[in-house]
Amino acid sequence: MSDHVYKQIELTGSSTKSSDDAIRCAIEKAGETLRNLHWFEVVETRGQIEDNKISHWQVTLKVGLRIED
Repeated sequence: MSDHVYKQIELTGSSTKSSDDAIRCAIEKAGETLRNLHWFEVVETRGQIEDNKISHWQVTLKVGLRIED
C-alpha cells in the first residue's frame, strides 16, 4: 500500500427530501467536475421550518480528494 496525500474541500448540499439526500446531491454534483473523491465528513446540518414542518435540509461536508501520483 502506498502513501497518499489528500486535499480537503468544503461543500454544502441541499434537499427538500432528507439530510442524506443533501449529502448525495453535494457528492454527486462535485463528482461531475472533480476526480478522486475519497471520503467525506459531515460538519454541519441545518434545516428550514415552514408551517411547523421541515421544508429544507442543508448539510455541509468536508470532502477529501486524493492527489494523483
